[in-house]
Amino acid sequence: MPFLIDGHNLIPKIPGLNLQALDDEEQLIKLLQEYCRRQRKQVEVFFDNAPPGGVRARNFGLVIARFVRQGSTADQAIRERLIRLGRLARNWTVVSSDLAVQSAARAAQARPMPSEAFARMLVSALDAQVVDQGENIEAGVDKDELDDWLELFGGQDTAGEK
Repeated sequence: MPFLIDGHNLIPKIPGLNLQALDDEEQLIKLLQEYCRRQRKQVEVFFDNAPPGGVRARNFGLVIARFVRQGSTADQAIRERLIRLGRLARNWTVVSSDLAVQSAARAAQARPMPSEAFARMLVSALDAQVVDQGENIEAGVDKDELDDWLELFGGQDTAGEK
């Protein structure tokens, strides 16, 4: 199920991200890219206060970042996207802790999800990746097996003998 995400609503819910950082949006996009790659999900993330003359949307693989210009809000852009989706909206999850956005999601038959819940899911999925890559797993070779390998390859055993 793809996601529509209120980016500035999600950023403060993710440990290590901060709305005051100059690259907060880029940091979130990178996390979302990795999440989408691992989970095979699609995300559209909406950001308020895009600078005038800037791009309105950028494609980052499975992540589409939509930059909402001043005079409108990410909340309003998400509601408009739900309307454009029509009956397909029921296949999407809307991530925001804003009650009005959650209400609009329910009205469109999309699944609302609080930003806090998505942040936990995102962090959990990315932490699982570290474990999958073996970065937090001990070698798991017992002393006898190590001695056998060292003897086989001519190294010293763990008792220090050759």
